[in-house]
Amino acid sequence: MMTNLFSIFDPSTNIFNLSLNWLSTFLCFFFIPYSFWLLPNRYYLLWNFISNKLHNEFKILLGNNMFKGNTLIFITLFFFILFNNFLGLFPYIFTSTSHLNLSLTISLTFWLTFMIYGWINNTKHMFIHMIPQGTPSILMPFMVLIETISNIIRPGTLAIRLTANMIAGHLLLTLLSNMGNNIPIYFLVFLIIMQIMLLILESAVAIIQSYVITVLSTLYSSEVN
Repeated sequence: MMTNLFSIFDPSTNIFNLSLNWLSTFLCFFFIPYSFWLLPNRYYLLWNFISNKLHNEFKILLGNNMFKGNTLIFITLFFFILFNNFLGLFPYIFTSTSHLNLSLTISLTFWLTFMIYGWINNTKHMFIHMIPQGTPSILMPFMVLIETISNIIRPGTLAIRLTANMIAGHLLLTLLSNMGNNIPIYFLVFLIIMQIMLLILESAVAIIQSYVITVLSTLYSSEVN
């Protein structure tokens, strides 16, 4: 039963031994408003409004002297994860963000970039960050060990956070849909209402997880400056 349940996340389309399911990851680029490159309209204004709100918040996290180019990579990360989370809610579309292949690749790339930049350009600051201010001398070796482990597991926690949240919602939707053949007809209305409510919840989770992953990445970036 568990194998059949989790099989909804397995890539299933193979042509010449090449899985085409991962191509759904790039569908997010088609959701960029075409009007973004033309005259402004309501879609452009909404896109611009969200981008400016994210920029103002990330600018505070990174430092008020940051220009928009410094926050652009995090705004792009937010929209990339958001669109892929939403696409996974549509039927017959592969949910790439529910796989560690994608989420771990993203988190590990950002983490390695931050660590390499920090240790090369701000070596003294990176050493100081391992020992919080006011730590007793006897606890300093333990704090260095704890902070090192905490830094190492960051990409894993980011990836698992996103993957686990997307898997949990999809499993609940699958379980409810499989119940349709085994319940009386008068329970179908209740089942449909439950699925609609769960779909709304999953839409909220898609937005929240995109925001949480992006904010955490921004905070990790601010620590190396």
